[in-house]
Amino acid sequence: MSAIAEKHATHSSPYDLFAPGAFSRMDETDDKSFYARDRFVQHLDRLALSTVEKLVGELINEEKPVILDLMAGWDSHIPNTLSPSRVVGLGLNRNELTQNKALSDFVIHDLNEETALPFPDNTFDAVINTVSVDYMTRPFEVFSEVKRILKPGGLFLVIFSNRMFPQKATRVWQESSEQERVVMVEQFFNLTEGFEKPRTFVSKGRPRPKDDKYAHLGIPSDPVYAVYADKKGAPAHKKPRPEVRVYSEHEWSDEELKQRMQNVKHTLLCPYCGEKMKKWRVPVSPFSTWDIEFAYICFNDECGYLLRGWESMSRQGNRGYSYRVMYDPARNCCMPLPVPTLHALKEGIVEDEE
Repeated sequence: MSAIAEKHATHSSPYDLFAPGAFSRMDETDDKSFYARDRFVQHLDRLALSTVEKLVGELINEEKPVILDLMAGWDSHIPNTLSPSRVVGLGLNRNELTQNKALSDFVIHDLNEETALPFPDNTFDAVINTVSVDYMTRPFEVFSEVKRILKPGGLFLVIFSNRMFPQKATRVWQESSEQERVVMVEQFFNLTEGFEKPRTFVSKGRPRPKDDKYAHLGIPSDPVYAVYADKKGAPAHKKPRPEVRVYSEHEWSDEELKQRMQNVKHTLLCPYCGEKMKKWRVPVSPFSTWDIEFAYICFNDECGYLLRGWESMSRQGNRGYSYRVMYDPARNCCMPLPVPTLHALKEGIVEDEE
């Protein structure tokens, strides 16, 4: 157990992060050998990648920031809207780092072999780590080092999905659910002294791009999870970071939304996305409190209400859930109906009688 883990071993955790072997891997051979193979491929689909870029672009709000891409590859996912003064990549594959057009310079460094980062204190405005936290075998030490090299008020942004190289992902990561992984990364922040309270972002359940090779299987776009926090001690004049959210194609003003809600009785159109709501049979159960036989639900998987629900529910502690909008004709009102997956409730859809 590392010194940092020993220091915090008395803290309660939903996972046994400090158990022997928690951060072991199926393949314990030298990481430098594994990552010597060039992998000039994207590890997420196009929609997920655009979400990653959006996150990076919105959260890094410093003027001419100095950025470290931790565990970098050939693409740092830094949008054109940012104008960094310097971007450093730290990774293991020289060919990939050489081809990364976002980088000003790079360092070959194995974090699992040596967690100490080769940079002075208070160097970076932001450190980003994209789809790599699952490979850290000593995350507490790495997070502590990131805190050291960040400027006061600097951002550490950790982004991940459900894709991985299973032979190199840690055991505790593989044995955890997607929602548990979010809490796990929050723990990495919480148990590292010097960070503000971490915040989270969730984007999941969105339709996969139609030209994606897996689109015909009905698999949704790769989920994007992010946990991020600033280093404590930000100067008083520092610009606060925005609250990021998943935006949908349709955004209505409060007055417009109110009018659309009132029209549902006549139109049966979702007030949030405008799609026709489907008639839904209320399930019969001895434990049910429903007093209606049918309701109407928006089953549009691209509805902004559903897309933003994953994030909203996560912040309320209901991780892994979103909600669809349901119209109750008996009460003439719309309400949220929680769903754990995109397929939930669809077995209750019935055809309207002609």
